[in-house]
Amino acid sequence: MIDFRPVRAFLEPAHLELAEGVGRYAAAEFAAHALQDDDDVVRRYARDICASLGSGGWLRAIARQDFRACSVTRETLAFYSPLADAMFALQALGSTPIALAGDARQRRLWLDRAVRGRAVAAFAMSEPEAGSDVAAMRSTAVRDGESYVLNGVKTFISNAGIADFYLVFALTDPGAGAAGISAFLLPTDTKGFRFVRPLLMADPHPLGEIALEDCRLPASARVGGEGEGYKLGLATLDRLRPTVGAAACGMAGRALHEALHHALSRRQFGRALADFQITQEKVGRMATDLMAARLLVYRAAWERDGGADRTDLEAAMAKSFATEIAQTVVDDAVQILGGRGVLADHPVDRLYRSVRALRIYEGATEIQRLIIARHLFDAARAGRDETDE
Repeated sequence: MIDFRPVRAFLEPAHLELAEGVGRYAAAEFAAHALQDDDDVVRRYARDICASLGSGGWLRAIARQDFRACSVTRETLAFYSPLADAMFALQALGSTPIALAGDARQRRLWLDRAVRGRAVAAFAMSEPEAGSDVAAMRSTAVRDGESYVLNGVKTFISNAGIADFYLVFALTDPGAGAAGISAFLLPTDTKGFRFVRPLLMADPHPLGEIALEDCRLPASARVGGEGEGYKLGLATLDRLRPTVGAAACGMAGRALHEALHHALSRRQFGRALADFQITQEKVGRMATDLMAARLLVYRAAWERDGGADRTDLEAAMAKSFATEIAQTVVDDAVQILGGRGVLADHPVDRLYRSVRALRIYEGATEIQRLIIARHLFDAARAGRDETDE
């Protein structure tokens, strides 16, 4: 079970209790599960995981917008099952916009069902020509009386094909760029909605492409005001990015755990691997980087839970640093395990495939570093202006 005492300065007693509970649940539910690579099997299992998380109460933190609880849960789930972590994350992505800007009816119909695990959520923003450059999206939502008619293609959408509803972003004012984007709740039984195809990843994950072909939605399906979708999407990602870092820490923690136990039991040249200084140096660096990442993650979540208006700087630092070092820690674990670390059924090989996507989704590392640099330059300019006065 993960030790949360090193980050307890950023946590409340309730978070530590949650860590114990979700740890027992994850160990019992996922530790011995042999994950299949077959996409159809993975998609069915992903829905089962979502239902299990909901029935156990582990998704409630999403509705409460308790991001330290979300981070604790994600770090723990990711330690045992990257797919279970992904299902938590996707419920949060599809539901947080409703928690932030949804009306009472939307919250009752979709948010409540999502956190109970009775409706699988998806967040549909990315398009073939709009990844990091969200303002380049081409999907449209044209007002027609008391309805909107949506058209477009969304790709690299997690939970595509298994979701019960999508939080879809589309242009209501194509000439306004990002300021013309609005957000909509689209149930999958909407006429004109089509699951185009699955997109297969190296790591089992329900990814795919969807198409909107004259999908007619009532005006009441819009989440937030017209033209507020881009801002709502950024607010959602700002809140959830530290939890991506938490998931990275969970995966890195599992890799370190596997490496330590292998190094103690594996003998080479008459000695345990753990007795060699080269192994000790590697483990020492892995543990230090992981601890630094955890502190950045929980500090960012603590700032958000404390009521900070904006945490994009803290979130960017936490997400970029944690995901980058997680990749390195997992790679170091593979090196310590040697041939065992690249066997397809070994947990570290699974982690090697799982951790890579974290450096891309919800804002690639390079974008996060641009956010950090912008804050630094803005602060430097402000300081120089004050000095000039």
